[in-house]
Amino acid sequence: MTYERDATTLEPRWPFAGREDELELVRRSLTGARRGIVVTGPAGCGKTRLVSEAIRGTDCARAAGTPGSRTIPFAAFAHLLPESVTLPGAVRSLSGVRTLLVDDAHLLDDASAALVHQLAVHGRTRLLVVATDGAPVPGAVSRLWTGELLPRLALEPLPEEETGRLLTAGAGPLDALTANRLRRLSRGDLRLLRDLLGAVRGLLTPVPGTDERAWRGPVPLTTAVRERTAPVLGRTCPLERATLDRLAFAEPLSPDLDGLDLGALEALESDGLIEVDDHGAVRLAHPLYGPVLRAAAGRLRARRLAPTADVYATALDAESAALAGRIDRADVRAAATPLGEWLVAEGGVLPCGYAAVRARFARLRGEVREAAAWAREGLRGEPGDVSCRVELDRASAALDSRGDLDPDLEALTDPYDAVRLGAPEKVIDRLGGVFARHADALTRADGPDLDEVAGELERRGFLLFAAEAYAQAVGVHRDPRAARHSRTRAVALARRCQGARTPALSGLVLGELTARQRQIVTLAAAGLTNRQIAERLTLSVRTVGNHLYSAYARLGASDRGALPWLDRTPEAQPA
Repeated sequence: MTYERDATTLEPRWPFAGREDELELVRRSLTGARRGIVVTGPAGCGKTRLVSEAIRGTDCARAAGTPGSRTIPFAAFAHLLPESVTLPGAVRSLSGVRTLLVDDAHLLDDASAALVHQLAVHGRTRLLVVATDGAPVPGAVSRLWTGELLPRLALEPLPEEETGRLLTAGAGPLDALTANRLRRLSRGDLRLLRDLLGAVRGLLTPVPGTDERAWRGPVPLTTAVRERTAPVLGRTCPLERATLDRLAFAEPLSPDLDGLDLGALEALESDGLIEVDDHGAVRLAHPLYGPVLRAAAGRLRARRLAPTADVYATALDAESAALAGRIDRADVRAAATPLGEWLVAEGGVLPCGYAAVRARFARLRGEVREAAAWAREGLRGEPGDVSCRVELDRASAALDSRGDLDPDLEALTDPYDAVRLGAPEKVIDRLGGVFARHADALTRADGPDLDEVAGELERRGFLLFAAEAYAQAVGVHRDPRAARHSRTRAVALARRCQGARTPALSGLVLGELTARQRQIVTLAAAGLTNRQIAERLTLSVRTVGNHLYSAYARLGASDRGALPWLDRTPEAQPA
């Protein structure tokens, strides 16, 4: 394990996760006749970590721009160049460097930017150039990709499942609501995510009946958190600060703009601290601003600004009714549920009726870990509530090796479950809409129609059901190319379903691994340690660990504890 030092502590280095394709692309840019690559993306998305992994073990020179040296010629390359040098001389000095990493290229001084551009033109040095989106970039740097000297890789925020793996590595298994809250507050900034996790690690409490831990309560006002939110905490204009506080205490409801100063709102919008949507609704610009402003307020100020309990109760009932209506219309696409999320985050008691609806909505979307967490929140207030217990049982079953369906078809309470189990003929006359179409296509063993049904289920937000329909299509397609496409879609959707394990999906998951990964995963699922696997396959322990790590990322598993259910025959497909 490696370590990296921050301002106050020595902490384990986070694992590299979720960028396998991008990593391979960057590595390929350093082979053959290729000249290199430019990597861009939002602040904190992992650009530097990506390129550092790509050059690990290679002979690579490094340079980096810094805010304080933008007026000093060749400042970024001072350690690589003679004390006094011209641009041509600098190019000659570095032409013998085989590979050069230039980090924070948006902060380069003009001379250093010109040097990087000339090195790209001459083509004798492979360049890895990293720049942050949204920041002013020297023209000589931007012309690297606009002038097609180097290809550009634009990084997106890390996918949700991979962010979850980082959180697990940093603090152990977290309940879904805690992980969602941390992701929401960090908004894709991995550095901010790490700061937040460090701030709340000591506040995590065990979740009864699981190996997970949860964070409830206000955001801790640590030094790192205060620095991240300094633009709002440090606002000195009384009118502007009062406006920020009013907006913060209105969350998660829409703020009442009566009495707010228009000039203050305009100033805050100009500085990027608030946002106004197309309907005129005003929100704080970052999800962390509101919680921090509320945590920084005194008790008397909070009591004066916070809405009454009756206001929240009415809004929570409306939110619950909206979710129930969406379920009735067979439309479970992502819906905003800010009040329920806020109530749980603050440590409040969630009404069982709301918790059960929220759990069912999440389960239908394939968010089975989240569904279990919502059900537990309802049972925390009323341990005997039947509706929350049913939802918890169904979500929990989907996360263990049994799958989430009872094999006794006669005992099924939801007729659609029979379709998911591959017995549509028993219930086809009891279904309607897209669910009846699914049953009909499966009865006729029609692969193309199953693909169409899966697409419709996906559009409606039923990601787990869509994955199962695609999986069923794999077994009935006559065209091998169509079967491969269905398999790919099934696996991609299943990975978004938080580790759900159902009969229809059990035969697919191993099919996306390489032969060696599949071999190692099968042995790990049988209980062998990394060393035992290494001895059996004549590999190093490190190689076995690397293969398992990559397999976890592809399978959406958090650790080897999630592997036993994968010990199935990959070719076995449901009917």
